[in-house]
Amino acid sequence: MKSTSLSLIAGTVALAAVTGFAAVTAPGDGGTTEAKTATRLPVERSSLLCPAPGLSDLAETTYTSFTPAGGGGEPGTAELKQSTATTAEDATGKGGSKDKKDKKETGAGKPVVSLKEPGKPATAEASGADTPALVGTATGRLAPGWTTQQTTTVEAGNARGLLGVSCTGPDTDFWFPAASTAKSREDYVHLTNPDDTAAVADIELYGPDGSLKSDVGEGITVPARSGVPVLISTLTSEVAEDVTVHVTTRTGRVGAVIRTADQETGSDWLAASADPSGTLVFPGIPADATSVRLVAFAPSDDDADLNLKLLGKTGAISPSGHTDLHVKSRMTAGIDLKDVTKGEAGSLLLTPARSGKSTPVVAALRVVRGKGSGQEVGYIPATAPVGAQATVADNRAEGSTLSLTAPGATATVKVTASAGSEGGEQVVKTYTVKGRTTLAVTPPVPSGLKGGYALTVRTESGGPVYAARTLSLPLNGVQMFTVQTLPDDGGTVEVPAAVQDLSVLDD
Repeated sequence: MKSTSLSLIAGTVALAAVTGFAAVTAPGDGGTTEAKTATRLPVERSSLLCPAPGLSDLAETTYTSFTPAGGGGEPGTAELKQSTATTAEDATGKGGSKDKKDKKETGAGKPVVSLKEPGKPATAEASGADTPALVGTATGRLAPGWTTQQTTTVEAGNARGLLGVSCTGPDTDFWFPAASTAKSREDYVHLTNPDDTAAVADIELYGPDGSLKSDVGEGITVPARSGVPVLISTLTSEVAEDVTVHVTTRTGRVGAVIRTADQETGSDWLAASADPSGTLVFPGIPADATSVRLVAFAPSDDDADLNLKLLGKTGAISPSGHTDLHVKSRMTAGIDLKDVTKGEAGSLLLTPARSGKSTPVVAALRVVRGKGSGQEVGYIPATAPVGAQATVADNRAEGSTLSLTAPGATATVKVTASAGSEGGEQVVKTYTVKGRTTLAVTPPVPSGLKGGYALTVRTESGGPVYAARTLSLPLNGVQMFTVQTLPDDGGTVEVPAAVQDLSVLDD
């Protein structure tokens, strides 16, 4: 037998040890090869990126980091550290000949927040406009389902509001409907690079008439372990109320999220939409929403025709005057659904208007609560289902609402309220969500709660289920709020079944 064949057999034996083969048999031995069925195993490493929360000296930020209990494996670590602060001018080469050594590199310093054990949140606080982005990694039993919530309160100014975001994992492709280049808006794309080499990103903008001309959205360098904010209105001279932002990377990977600010309705984070799909779900529209605007974009060569349904407490209805939506290819469409919930919490469902023709789209909702000077804005991007498990951190003793929606079959979910960050014992409660409805509940609170806590939602039967958490912190007469969706946390990966074929080793 050739040496190459020996190497292949050795590799096959190693693979068997990893994937659980019952037997390894060489060709001609007359034996049979069996493999175990596919199984799901916990991930051993996770990455999270939190955008720079500043832009205001009045910004007060809380980080809440959490990993659900129940995973095995090595002890591991879960830490978020400060990135190197970088300006957009540096990234695009407009900053002149600044000395790179003048930058304060804090990425290798003491962790801002460090998680010690699964099942109990860890928190940290930061203040002011100079707080940089955070870059973090979790390993061992702290990696599966690791999540971190960044919550910022700004009491006054154009950036006023409650801004919440679930820190994101790195990727190479992001879609953000519901951004804007309107005169009243100041929207920043925050790019954060977790790696030790520079990433290069492109930002494309699409308005109601198609692509918005931009000469400076290409080739944006995001230095190693750094965060870069890019003001969208500096990328184009065209003004549009509804803009879809597409972020891709030429090299490397980044975390991306948009910080929006409006002169009348305040500020919040806009997270990326779920991957393009013909069917989209937006859970968790507050009952007292005074304005809901749907913004959608069709990235393919085909136009999209969609039906709209509001899934409420008792069933599905068509929003008055807005039963359908036509989205032209590579153009952004926006419609005002006004106070679509009519005092009852609900979720929006988009489905193909014609059977057999499903054109993928991305979309997000811009939601406003309050009136006049008391207005506050939040965003609900289209999201993926809860799946096996999803978690959201930074829940308080008061002010949290959990929305669960089952657009198809009735489902049962188990909700676990974790121990508190400073004390308290976890509580578990089970909910049944009827098909084609939304169930909005005050989530369970840990017994003896001190500090903040996390909510973990697990699908027990039926479904799929989509979920969102609304955190409300009224301040000075303003109903400040933020909404975070709960897609599957990817805490486990499927190890596929495999069948050995050693016939390739025959000489």
